[in-house]
Amino acid sequence: MATIEECRAALEKLSDNMRGAEGDVGAAAALERSVSCHITDLDVTFAGRMTGGRLAVERTLPGPPSERAQIRLAMAGDDLLALVDGGLHFATAWGQGRVRLEASLLDLFRLRKLL
Repeated sequence: MATIEECRAALEKLSDNMRGAEGDVGAAAALERSVSCHITDLDVTFAGRMTGGRLAVERTLPGPPSERAQIRLAMAGDDLLALVDGGLHFATAWGQGRVRLEASLLDLFRLRKLL
């Protein structure tokens, strides 16, 4: 099972990947939105913002998200690590119910370029 520190490091790596993106992916990464990522097996939530082409984690909270972010993710820690490292494709994980993503319809269309 992934640790909180490994999950935070994976989110930082994702942020670094987003910052270097170009074209349509770069445009999708440039969204200004509140974000939460609930790690279900650890019952911890990373909350922050997508801003300036990066994902900035501002808080780590126990349990599910206390506030409704504009973009909400939920998954197991091992799945987060596999997604960021490229060992698991987002569409596959989402189709299998291993990842949940909630956002406005417009944001979902934009985010699909990142995923």
